[in-house]
Amino acid sequence: MIRLSTSDPGFTRAFRDLVDARREADADVARDVRTIVASVRDEGDAALRAFTRKFDRHDLNETGWRIEKADCAAALDQLDPKLRDALRLAADRITAYHEHQRPADSDTTDQAGVRTGARWQAVEAAGIYVPGGRAAYPSSVLMNAIPARVAGVDRLVMVTPTPNGEVNPLVLAAAEIAGVDEIWRIGGAQAIAALAYGTGRIAAVDVVTGPGNAWVAEAKRQLYGVVGIDMVAGPSEIVVVADGRNDPEWIAADLLSQAEHDPTSQSILLTDSAVFAGKVADAVDRQIGALTTRDTARRSWDANGAIILTGSLDEAIPLVNRLAPEHLELAVDDPEALFARVRHAGSVFLGRMTPEAIGDYVAGPNHVLPTGRRARFASGLSVLDFMKRTSFLALDDAGLAAIGPAAVALAEAEGLPAHAKSVALRLGTD
Repeated sequence: MIRLSTSDPGFTRAFRDLVDARREADADVARDVRTIVASVRDEGDAALRAFTRKFDRHDLNETGWRIEKADCAAALDQLDPKLRDALRLAADRITAYHEHQRPADSDTTDQAGVRTGARWQAVEAAGIYVPGGRAAYPSSVLMNAIPARVAGVDRLVMVTPTPNGEVNPLVLAAAEIAGVDEIWRIGGAQAIAALAYGTGRIAAVDVVTGPGNAWVAEAKRQLYGVVGIDMVAGPSEIVVVADGRNDPEWIAADLLSQAEHDPTSQSILLTDSAVFAGKVADAVDRQIGALTTRDTARRSWDANGAIILTGSLDEAIPLVNRLAPEHLELAVDDPEALFARVRHAGSVFLGRMTPEAIGDYVAGPNHVLPTGRRARFASGLSVLDFMKRTSFLALDDAGLAAIGPAAVALAEAEGLPAHAKSVALRLGTD
């Protein structure tokens, strides 16, 4: 774990190294993904079967390619009532939040008599990727499928790996609640390729969303353009800005909530109290030993964790903006004052009683967020990721007369005579 202080002579360089640290896919991953993608494109289902047998250790012809809706309904019916109620609460809150994101069409006529506007429509088909390797996440089903449903997607396809042929009933129950149409037992880069190109069994989709490992992220990167994607997501990360009046045990747990995801996850504390920083470090070490995920959390904290001592909490915000974290907690008395200065963050959690983990499940905002400093230019998953905007315009004689001559002049200046003529003929000036 890295310890830094803004008062240290070498802080600027050390912090730059922390910001620039690369925790994502390397060239070997990119090369392997290119091979997998090409195989699925050229060989279709045969490649999917071979890769599933190799990576997930089961034969799709024996275990079944597709999970039927009846299996999802049964999984939901057999679920522990408390878990079923928790999933439904989460689904209701996620739905309510995302319904406010639906954009409105526009249609206006200006003073020149020119009618312009835009119409929003959902894509026809969307694919969502749900991890199933290191852990299975029913929350990811809800966070990806519900915005697609709110957008109005016609066909919603889910792909998820089933190691050794085993299916997580929680994932199936969540798919039933979210209204997923198709579920296929495939994962990894091969699943993204199947959704992008289509195979004999699986029809192609228009957009692919959802988190995954380095191979999944790299496949999305390589296939963007063949299919739309939400983002290229990397390892999870959290930055916590906390003063010394917090309970160090709470903040330690918040840091570990991301460290336990993956050895490449990153957890950073920014505080103006050296005493508090020490207490949090001790609490992290103490809590790790009690976690069932302790091996992963320990590797993540030791390799990528950091505690940064600042001269003041105000001094922390410029550092936050340089980090542009996926998750940002502002555990202070007046979080709004700091929030007003935050420019780059995927999602912000305001106040001492708002742990990041609540946002992963039931608060409502989406937990699929930009990582790797991409919050500088990207946003979390939303209804808009499953929609597209078509602009339109309409002119009558008066409208064309008002703006047409300017179009002719510009077309001629650009050396495009056919452009100019198509307007001039209608104006009667050619």
